Amino acid sequence: MLQSLAGSSCVRLVEQHRSAWCFALLVLGYLLWLVFGAVVFSSVELPYEDLLRQELGKLKQRFLEDHTCLSEQQLEEFLMRVLEASNYGVSVLSNASGNWNWDFTSSLFFASTVLSTTGYGHTVPLSDGGKAFCIIYSVIGIPFTLLFLTAVVQRIIVYVTRRPVLYFHIRWGFSKQVVAIIHAVVLGFITVSCFFLIPAAIFSVLEDNWNFLESFYFCFISLSTIGLGDYVPGEGYNQKFRELYKIGITCYLLLGLIAMLVVLETFCELHELKKFRKLFYVKKDKEEDQEQIMEHDQLSFSSISDQASSMKDDQKANEPFVTSQSPTSNDSSLNN
Repeated sequence: MLQSLAGSSCVRLVEQHRSAWCFALLVLGYLLWLVFGAVVFSSVELPYEDLLRQELGKLKQRFLEDHTCLSEQQLEEFLMRVLEASNYGVSVLSNASGNWNWDFTSSLFFASTVLSTTGYGHTVPLSDGGKAFCIIYSVIGIPFTLLFLTAVVQRIIVYVTRRPVLYFHIRWGFSKQVVAIIHAVVLGFITVSCFFLIPAAIFSVLEDNWNFLESFYFCFISLSTIGLGDYVPGEGYNQKFRELYKIGITCYLLLGLIAMLVVLETFCELHELKKFRKLFYVKKDKEEDQEQIMEHDQLSFSSISDQASSMKDDQKANEPFVTSQSPTSNDSSLNN
């Protein structure tokens, strides 16, 4: 008897704090995923780093032996200056001296990576004025970019996602959830093909030192806005039509980012994912939801009815895969 009471009380306690337990499991899973990534990266990359360090040490020692007139301190100072300039995107190699990092097309490419928060880091402002302007430009431009992308995605998703799902649901009578899942999978496959596989094949041809895996890696790192900067297209000294190539890459990044957001929004509107996300959210109290502070002059029947109708319109507009009825159809239904 006591065991059954204790078990029922434990079940009741878990059900009352279900979202808190799910959130705790989410935090624990995220921390474990971070630790797992750190362990894998360390075990895979550390031997290559050690091998590269040994190779560089041997090359340095061989260079000093061949050039006895040069001291190790002078070589260290020269290498330090070269590496500092390389971090700012300036190369001392003779085959790369003809490429400018701050012509118009390169600056346009840099501005697009800043506003999209990709930030490859291969080119950075050199002057204090450029650094100050970059701060001001980013503070204004990044929210502006988010607003622009949100407006574009909301308009595209109506024609790409909601109307096709409604068409197959109404015209053919299929289940809306099944159609939404199939549509999301097909849209994801098309996006991966058009913005990852095909561009990776093109980059592997246009870039001399890139294979398909490295090109696909660049596409993923760029469109996910990670932007590590280890692979940047159009930086070769013998790159043909470099200005046009840079503009094309800028357009590719912008269109690819929009496509990625459309796919993510499509998957987020799936009913199953909505139920899964609600497991980790804090439930609102009913009293807080019903509380409304209103002015005395707004307590009239007309204002309340206007607010209720506007709230219904907003609710219908926010619901996925729902179309609004025209006023003529409502009038005809009332007459009938």
